[in-house]
Amino acid sequence: MKALILAAGQGRRQRENGDSKPLIPLLGLSFVERVILTAKKSGIKEFLIVTGYNAGKVRKHLKKGNKLGVKIDYVYNAEWRKGNGVSVLKAKDYIQEPFILLMADHLFDDKILFELQQQTIKDDTCILCVDKNHHKYLDLEDATKVFMEDGQIKDIGKQLNNYNGIDTGIFLCTPVIFDALEQSINGGDESLAAGMKILANRRKMKGFDISDRYWLDVDDGSALKNAKSMLIQQLRKNTDGPISRILNRPISIKISELLLKTKITPNQISLVSFITAFFGALFFYVGEYIFLIIGGILVQLSSIIDGCDGEVARLKLMQTKYGGWFDAVLDRYADAIIIFGMIHGHWILHNNLIIWTIGFIALVGSFLNSYTADKYDAIFKKRRKEVNRWRMGRDIRLFLIFIGALSNQILITLVVLGIISNFEAIKRLITLRFRHA
Repeated sequence: MKALILAAGQGRRQRENGDSKPLIPLLGLSFVERVILTAKKSGIKEFLIVTGYNAGKVRKHLKKGNKLGVKIDYVYNAEWRKGNGVSVLKAKDYIQEPFILLMADHLFDDKILFELQQQTIKDDTCILCVDKNHHKYLDLEDATKVFMEDGQIKDIGKQLNNYNGIDTGIFLCTPVIFDALEQSINGGDESLAAGMKILANRRKMKGFDISDRYWLDVDDGSALKNAKSMLIQQLRKNTDGPISRILNRPISIKISELLLKTKITPNQISLVSFITAFFGALFFYVGEYIFLIIGGILVQLSSIIDGCDGEVARLKLMQTKYGGWFDAVLDRYADAIIIFGMIHGHWILHNNLIIWTIGFIALVGSFLNSYTADKYDAIFKKRRKEVNRWRMGRDIRLFLIFIGALSNQILITLVVLGIISNFEAIKRLITLRFRHA
């Protein structure tokens, strides 16, 4: 399915920074890039973008879409100062089949488009995504209101007093929308809402409730700050362990915000995290206390950096299965090297062979802990419940190693690590057994 994106307007924030609104940067991506990549995640690969104000800059920035892995065509709206209905109508000669209609300054959950594309639609009908659960960032005075009943939109407009939903600016349309817009424009109303109102009067405008999903109309400076806050909040995961939640994540988010201004990739960040852990293990390998302190600090730093790769990937919409696999493999290598460094450093100082057995148990527990994590977390995701706030994960294991190094208690640290990691693995095994019994 093709997506039509409206990127013709100047926007209020144009007065503040002189840039074209679709090109305003937000956490490493321009608005329009974020819209395109979000739609791409739902399977959409072809885009038609309506340009107007600063059309040349938009085309120069996006080109044909190769950089984003999509195909982009353009249509120019010389009447971009008029209502957004005029911009939609400019696409009439380019689209003859159902299509997704999006705004270049609206952020949204990609699952909205995935679910929207599953909806059955007739040739003479359009569907508007409606938010019935007004979120805290919504400017109700500026929002387009909707009154919906039995899945049908009865009325739409900014001045509605009786409404039960908000227009999200996300549509599944058929070419019938062009006929409705021609009628509304000829009647003197150039807004997209006017065309939708004509379809609503014909009972040809359906509503699709997306209240459980996020979206945001970024139309001014305040909304831009809200958008940044909302995107950063989504970096915090229900599966975060207590160390990640309290210590690592607040620091890693600050680092990620700086990394977004560079060209560094998530996989490169994963590699930096591994190298930091590797050097921490080398200091452990020596065994002397001063080197333990340095090693412990490096290990904890690698744990913090380990959160940045996923954060940058999510903020720049660069998540890939390979990236997740690459990070997981490096993490396992890092865990093994760190524990081996602890074992060797303690052994050369104390010549105590028992450390090899204890270290092996800790290493096995660490690997099992990581191996069972995805399946264990999946249970709670399906239930839409938060994982136990004291979930035993890699963040806790590396923090224990950090504390053990600072306190010069490597043997005790490995004993504790071996006990709690293996206990956690067994607990998960039992949980999975009863869950799938």
